Amino acid sequence: MTAIPPPDAPPASDSKPSIRPGSRVRLHLSIHLGDGTEALSTFGESPLELTLGDGTLTPDTEQLLLGLTAGAEVEHIADGNLLFGPWREDNLHWLAKTEFPDTLSQPRSLVAFATPDGAETPGIVKEIQGDQVRVDFNHPLSGRVLRLRYQVLAVADPAALP
Repeated sequence: MTAIPPPDAPPASDSKPSIRPGSRVRLHLSIHLGDGTEALSTFGESPLELTLGDGTLTPDTEQLLLGLTAGAEVEHIADGNLLFGPWREDNLHWLAKTEFPDTLSQPRSLVAFATPDGAETPGIVKEIQGDQVRVDFNHPLSGRVLRLRYQVLAVADPAALP
């Protein structure tokens, strides 16, 4: 019969730390749209290094990592509305063409806008009609079916961090 350690017992020395809130994590991430289009990938580039809860990933995206250990490779099909907020019609706005750089030439352009508090927010040009430009301020991955792939390279237990 094998003894089961109590829940508050420290992990065995040969066990790997699992991802939990506050963990320092190094990983690769790719996000593909439902049609297979790659929206983001760190595979073939430098991996992401983050601390769970630092804002690098959305809270719901972080939830998909909880419990994983170094060496884990997982894929998830997810609703972009749940991970990045719901797509909303009231996030579409008509703006004067004079608010854009002269180089603005076509729809689908990604443009950065300064918010009143000084933060930067992206907008995607949907259409141009005369002196007006229609911009979508929804998160670009909202309203889409997404395939997320994670490859966890390293996990540091938050209790072991300085």
